[in-house]
Amino acid sequence: MTKQIATVLFAAAALTAAPASQKFTGTITDDMCGAEKHSGMKMGTDEKCVTECVKGMNAKYALFDGTNVYVLSDQKTPAKFAARKVTVTGTLNAQTKTIQVEKIEAAR
Repeated sequence: MTKQIATVLFAAAALTAAPASQKFTGTITDDMCGAEKHSGMKMGTDEKCVTECVKGMNAKYALFDGTNVYVLSDQKTPAKFAARKVTVTGTLNAQTKTIQVEKIEAAR
């Protein structure tokens, strides 16, 4: 009986353990334009388009990794990286396609 309880407790702990941080590399964009080219918005540079979409159109900063667009939980730090390639360290919620950001840095 003790062995069964230990097995159940171990399984419960494994299910509730926090997901591990990952590194995601891509370009800071906004969730409105996403993977699209910003030139279609006719706002100037990609950087200006991303910034304007976030400020004026209630879009959110996101990361485009070449395939997927992930909304970033941190909506302040990405401003200085708009339209630039970065590496985001954080935890992905695959259901909501949101990255819980721990760190954002310029990609090498």
